[in-house]
Amino acid sequence: MVRKVLAFMHTEIVNIHHAAYLLGVFAFGSQLLGLVRDRMLAHHFGASSMLDVYYAAFRIPDMVYIVIASLVSISVLVPFLSESFTRDAQSGGNEQTRALLSSVTTMFFGLIILVSLALLLVMPTLASIVAPGFTGEDRELFILLSRILLLSPVILGFSNVLGSITQSKQKFFVYAVAPMLYNFGIIIGILFFLPIWGMTGVVVGVLCGSLFHALIQVPTIRREGLFPRLTLKPNVDILKRITALSIPRSLALASTQFVFLVLVALATTLSEGSVTVLSFSFNIQSVPLSIIGVSYSVAAFPALARFASKGEGKRFAEHMALAARHIILWSMPAIMLFIVLRAQIVRVVLGSGSFDWTDTRLTAAALAAYVVSVVAQALQLLFVRGYYAAGKTTMPLVINVVSAVVIIAAAFSGLHLFSTYPDFRLFLEAVFRIEGLPGTDIVVLPLAYSLGMIVNVVLLWCFFNRDFHAFSLKMERAFAEMLVGSFVMGLVAYGMLGVVEPSVDTDTFIGIFLQGAISGFAGIFAGAAVLFLIGNKEIRELATAIGTRTGMVRPVASEQREL
Repeated sequence: MVRKVLAFMHTEIVNIHHAAYLLGVFAFGSQLLGLVRDRMLAHHFGASSMLDVYYAAFRIPDMVYIVIASLVSISVLVPFLSESFTRDAQSGGNEQTRALLSSVTTMFFGLIILVSLALLLVMPTLASIVAPGFTGEDRELFILLSRILLLSPVILGFSNVLGSITQSKQKFFVYAVAPMLYNFGIIIGILFFLPIWGMTGVVVGVLCGSLFHALIQVPTIRREGLFPRLTLKPNVDILKRITALSIPRSLALASTQFVFLVLVALATTLSEGSVTVLSFSFNIQSVPLSIIGVSYSVAAFPALARFASKGEGKRFAEHMALAARHIILWSMPAIMLFIVLRAQIVRVVLGSGSFDWTDTRLTAAALAAYVVSVVAQALQLLFVRGYYAAGKTTMPLVINVVSAVVIIAAAFSGLHLFSTYPDFRLFLEAVFRIEGLPGTDIVVLPLAYSLGMIVNVVLLWCFFNRDFHAFSLKMERAFAEMLVGSFVMGLVAYGMLGVVEPSVDTDTFIGIFLQGAISGFAGIFAGAAVLFLIGNKEIRELATAIGTRTGMVRPVASEQREL
C-alpha cells in the first residue's frame, strides 16, 4: 500500500486533460479547506469591522510577497535548475545546483528581511494610506496584525525556493499538497489560538500554515541533498540572469496586488463589513477559477515551453488554442451555475453564527459581480503563461498595468456615480437583487475588477494573435453548443430551486444545501444530456480522458500566489 502511494506521488502525466484534471483535484482540495476556513471566520465574526481589519492586514505583506518572493518563483527558477542538473549530471555531482540554490536563497533572505524591517517601522504611516477608513482600536489592530504577517512572505518565499527543487525533481505531488497545509494551519489558528489570543491567534495560525507549506517539502529535498544554505560568496552572474528574467513578471504581479490594495483601501471607507464581503466573495469565485483556469494554464505550460524552445510555432499556437477552448467551454457552465445558485452557495459556505442574511445577500451580489469575469480571469492566466513560455515578459506587464488603471478608475468613478446618481444606485441594486440593504455600494468594486479583467484579456487576445499568427480557436460550433448547454443548465437549476424549496427547510444548513445541491445536479445533468444529444466534442473528450489512464507530460504545480 505504501509503495502504491509513493508510486502515485512520483507519477508523470501525459495529456493536457489528465494533467489539468489531476491538478484540479489538488486545487479543489485547497479551495475546499479555504472555504472551511472562511466559514469558521464568518461564524465567529460575521461581516464585521474585526474581520475587515484581518483581511486588510494582508495587503502590505501580500505586496512584499509578490514583489520579492516572485523573484525566486517556480516559473523563474525551474529552467535554471534544469540547466544546472544537466551540468551536474555530466560532472557526476551536484555542486553547480548547490551553488545556484545558495546564491538564490542568500539574495532572497537579504532582500526580504531588509524590506520587512523597513515596513515594520513605517507601518503606522502606511496604515493611513492602505486603510484610511480604520480609526482607533481598528487602526491599532491593523498595524499589529500587519507587522506579524510580515513573517509570512519570508517563510512562503523560502518555500517557493524549495518548491522549485521539488518540481525540477518531478516530485510535484509534494508541492501540490502544500497549499492545503497552508489553509490547515489557519484552521488550527481559528480552533485553538483564537479563543486564547483573539484575532492575533488567527494570524499566528497563518504563520503555522506558512511553516507547514515549507516543511512538507523538506524531507524530499534533504534526501536529494539539495537543501539550500546561505553563502557569503553568491554567484552574481546567475543572480543577474534570474533577476532580469523575473523583474517583468514581478512587476506584472505587483500591479495586480496594487489593484487589490486600492480596492481594499476604498472598502475600508464604506460600511462596516465591506472588506469582508469583498474578500469572501473573491475567495468563493476563486474556486472555479482555480479548478478550470489555473489547472489548464499550469498543465499547458511545460509543453508550451518545450514547443517555444524548439521553435515549433505552429504546435505552440495549437496547444494554446486547445487549452483556451477548454477554459472557455468549461467556464461557461460554471458561471451560469454560480450566478443562479449564488445565494445558496454563499449560505452553505458562510452561513453560520454571526454571518446573517444581509451579509449573505451582499456577498452573493459581490460574487455574481466577480463571476461574470471568470472566463477572462482564466484566459488571462493562460495567455500570460504562453508569453512567459515564449520568453516574452514585457507585453503581459504593459497590459496588466493598463487593466490596473482601468480597474482603479472604474472603482472611483463607480462609487462616485453610486453616491451621486440615485438611478444608477437603484439600477445596480435591482440587477443584483439587494434593494433596501445597507452597504450596497460594495458591489461597485467587484464590478470594476471584472471590467478591468475583461479589458485585460481582450488586449492579451489581440496582441497574442499578432505575435503568434497560427493561433486560432476555431470554436464557433463548440461555443454555440456550450452556450445552449449552459443556458439549459441554468434554466433547469433555476426552476428546480422553486420545486425543491417547499420540501426543505431553507432556514437550516441541510435544507439550503439540499436545495442548492439538487438544483445544481439537476442543471448539470440536463446540460450534459443536451451536449451529448447534440454530439458535443468536448463533453466526449472529457468522458474519454476520465476513463483513460495513459499519458505523460510533466505538470508543474502553481506556486502560492498570495498570502
